[in-house]
Amino acid sequence: MKTPKDPVAAGIRGFAAIAMTVLGLAALLTACSSATSASKPASAATAGATCGQVSAVLSDGPDPDADPVGYAEAQVLPLGQIRTSDSQLRSAIAALARAYQSFFASNGTSGPAKAAVADASKRIDSFCAGATS
Repeated sequence: MKTPKDPVAAGIRGFAAIAMTVLGLAALLTACSSATSASKPASAATAGATCGQVSAVLSDGPDPDADPVGYAEAQVLPLGQIRTSDSQLRSAIAALARAYQSFFASNGTSGPAKAAVADASKRIDSFCAGATS
């Protein structure tokens, strides 16, 4: 391998390699912490990246304890924009978005809507441990 003539370029390449390694390990750790049941996504890399997106979406918006209806409303569109090739995980994300939409539409007063959010959250957590907490 030739020695790079530009030490800055070499440093950037080294940093990029380290960053990619760290991201890959983070994705694997996230995937490994997922459920081991039949609902586990087929691809650990896909699940890790998608779970990171789900966690990021659910960490944004109003405080869910202080404003549960506003929190639910804030999650619907971003959850709908998450894409994954894993059909089971995609279905779980869509179910959570629908549950939040129903909860918001009822202004947080519908018992079935609350139950749907709880069930959909458990399903997401079976793929992405702790994503909804």
